[in-house]
Amino acid sequence: MNKLLLVAAMSVTLGACATVPKSLQGKYLQSAPRDALAAPPAEPVRWGGEIIKVEPKADSTCFEILSRALDSSARPMRGKDASGGRFIACHAGFYDPELYARGRDLTVVGQVTGNEVGKVGQFDYTYPLVTASSLYLWPKRPLYLADPFHDPWMMGPAWRGSWAWGWGWGPYWGAPPIIIHRHAGRTATPRSTPQAPSRPPQPPPPRH
Repeated sequence: MNKLLLVAAMSVTLGACATVPKSLQGKYLQSAPRDALAAPPAEPVRWGGEIIKVEPKADSTCFEILSRALDSSARPMRGKDASGGRFIACHAGFYDPELYARGRDLTVVGQVTGNEVGKVGQFDYTYPLVTASSLYLWPKRPLYLADPFHDPWMMGPAWRGSWAWGWGWGPYWGAPPIIIHRHAGRTATPRSTPQAPSRPPQPPPPRH
C-alpha cells in the first residue's frame, strides 16, 4: 500500500511539472526584481515578463524585461497592471532582436550578479542584472476580439482567415470572443439573414 501511495504521489508531482518547459523546471525563490535591489538572492531565480529591448553584444545578448508574475507553467501573466519592476538578463550567444521582439513573453533562469544603472526616459533606473543560464521564448498569444458584424439571428462559425474562427450571434445578445490569429488572412463578408418573400397583393372582395 505504501508503495502505491508513493507511486501516486510521484505521478502527481510529475504531472504538475509537465506543463513547465524542461529548461525552466526546478525550485526557485518567490522573489521579484525590485526585491533584489536591496539584497541579491544567493540562489538562482526564475523571472519572466515582456521584452522591452534587446541588445546584442560582442559575445552575449542582453534583454531588458518588464517583470510579470509567472503562472503555473512559468509563463508571464498578462492582464494585470502590477509589475515586479524591470531587470536585465544576459545570455551568451547571439539572439536575433527580430525574433525576440518587443512585447514577446520571455522567462529566464539564472543568477543575480549585481545591478546596472540605466535610463527609462529621463529617469535614472537601477536594474538587477541576471546572468542567465536558460531562456524560454513563449509562442505569440492569439488576439481575442468580439465580432460586431454578426447578424443577430445567425448562429454558426465565422471564419477569419486560415487560423481564426468563432461562434457568435450579433451585438443584440453580446457577441462572444472571436479568436483571430495575428497573421490571419482576409476577413469573410458577413451574411445577412434571408428575408421571407413578400405576399402578392390580394384583389378586393366583389361587391353585391
